Amino acid sequence: MKRLGLFLITACLSVGVMAADVIKGERKEVFGDVTVHYNTFNSTFLTPDIAKGAELIRSKNQGVINVSVIKGGKPLIAQVSGTVKDLTSKTVPLSFRQITEPGAIYYVAQYPVDQQETRTFEIKVQIGDKINTLNFNQELFPGQ
Repeated sequence: MKRLGLFLITACLSVGVMAADVIKGERKEVFGDVTVHYNTFNSTFLTPDIAKGAELIRSKNQGVINVSVIKGGKPLIAQVSGTVKDLTSKTVPLSFRQITEPGAIYYVAQYPVDQQETRTFEIKVQIGDKINTLNFNQELFPGQ
């Protein structure tokens, strides 16, 4: 599982270079003393071993969203939920699973990517009774 964590951290910090709000390849939102790191990518970027270890489907028509929540430099347990919407306003709920490793907590979900298009993501991160929402657009491409 250590390889999974390393991959998800790398994916979270490097694939997001396309976003306008990226600083040093990192996509994040800061809510007070809590930082939410997030990224989305096609599941074909995962090696078969990592996909299997994370119980993710590796397919050219499947995307992955990876979210981590940090407070004071340490991973934080949260409730993560969200949706992804296409240009026709068809909304798909995201079913996040928590992956816990020594020193890291990740929340991952998959969604279909049938064609090239820009999608709108709405992610809710709940810590205690406080809910923080982040919204972003991402152009997606089916994998090769």
